[in-house]
Amino acid sequence: MVYEKPFGTSQQGFRVLDKIVHSVLKEDQVYRIDHFLGKEATQDLHVLRFANSMFSSMWNRECIASVQIDVPERIGITDRAGFYDATGAVLDMLVTHLFQVAAEVAMEPPKTLSADDLQAAREKVIGSFRPLDPSEVVLGQFEGYRDVPGVAARSRTDTFVAATLWIDNPRWRGVPFFLRTGKRLAVSEQRVSIVLRTPLAPIAGLLPQANVLSFSLTSSGEIDLSFMAKKPGAELQMDRATVRIPLAGLPKANPLPPYTRLLHDVLLGDRSLFTRPDGLAAVWKVAEPLLSNRPRLASYPAGSWGPPRAATLTAPGRWLLGP
Repeated sequence: MVYEKPFGTSQQGFRVLDKIVHSVLKEDQVYRIDHFLGKEATQDLHVLRFANSMFSSMWNRECIASVQIDVPERIGITDRAGFYDATGAVLDMLVTHLFQVAAEVAMEPPKTLSADDLQAAREKVIGSFRPLDPSEVVLGQFEGYRDVPGVAARSRTDTFVAATLWIDNPRWRGVPFFLRTGKRLAVSEQRVSIVLRTPLAPIAGLLPQANVLSFSLTSSGEIDLSFMAKKPGAELQMDRATVRIPLAGLPKANPLPPYTRLLHDVLLGDRSLFTRPDGLAAVWKVAEPLLSNRPRLASYPAGSWGPPRAATLTAPGRWLLGP
């Protein structure tokens, strides 16, 4: 049995649904699908890290200043008004896609890349997610949303969410994970950015947020690395340089769309990219303070970057996508 997300809408809703499912099915018969885990670049997050010592050695709080998981969308809700107005950005994206991608970035090295070990590593780090602080969450609704057919005239549904997530374990303590997504924003993008700390010496005045390893999750995926380099010439002048690696350009690449990959895995009985009940129970625990004490909804113009207050979450840095 394959279930689409979200698996429940609250802690209590999850428990009830999980109990009903397990009254009929064994756990190894259940596949809770989250298509972001089926994306080529999402899978490359752990491959790049665990297969290359140059990256695995820096994957910690001493080297990484912050992580951004940013999924802005130009589109609105099209013909999904009935579903979306009862769900919103928090349930549709934050506690599903963005939390799962955060776990993919933050998990401890598994013993192997087998299904059991990958799942265990992913779910264990979710257990270290600190419950969200509503004061570190911004919710928004794009102007004109309530005019969409099928949306309630006084709807308080969020179409935008930006949040700071903290992970309370030795590897990530003190490193903010900035998560953002929303409808009718300036661009459509799906990007994970690992922002490295700026060296303090011996070169002064380096650009902040210049050393970034990022993953585009769209299409077949792309890996980008930006760093400071000296401009050729007699003077010591530096600028940001970028290297881009489209994953589809690797020899004999045969990328699969996310749902195709995940349904393929279902047929093979491979559970590597599917969620477990313990991880989902932890996800709802993390989200509960936000669901029970939602911040005031802010309006934002269609085609913008959302409510202005979202920009303050990353201070003194900035969102890497945007103005």
